[in-house]
Amino acid sequence: IISARNSITIGKNCQIANHVIIMDDDFHGLENRDIPPPAEPIRIGDDVWLASRCTILKGVQIGQGAVVAAGAVVTRDVPPYTLVGGVPARVIRTLTPHVVA
Repeated sequence: IISARNSITIGKNCQIANHVIIMDDDFHGLENRDIPPPAEPIRIGDDVWLASRCTILKGVQIGQGAVVAAGAVVTRDVPPYTLVGGVPARVIRTLTPHVVA
């Protein structure tokens, strides 16, 4: 599911598994549900892997070569070449960039 009210940018060579949710909007506020808060753009870098059932929330940037584990909920930026997982997603480990000769 990709829900874009503002902007969602997906880089080259990304792998997006089944049941992934990417949304740049909350759809409604907490106190006043008639007034939606502002949407915030999402930027997904090149060579990113989004595993099954992960969720990417508004305003997040995912760096090049990062991996988001299955079921993770990403609420803040992910550095390049980093594996994140959990709810909310946290850094699990740093990945080694793949160099093509």
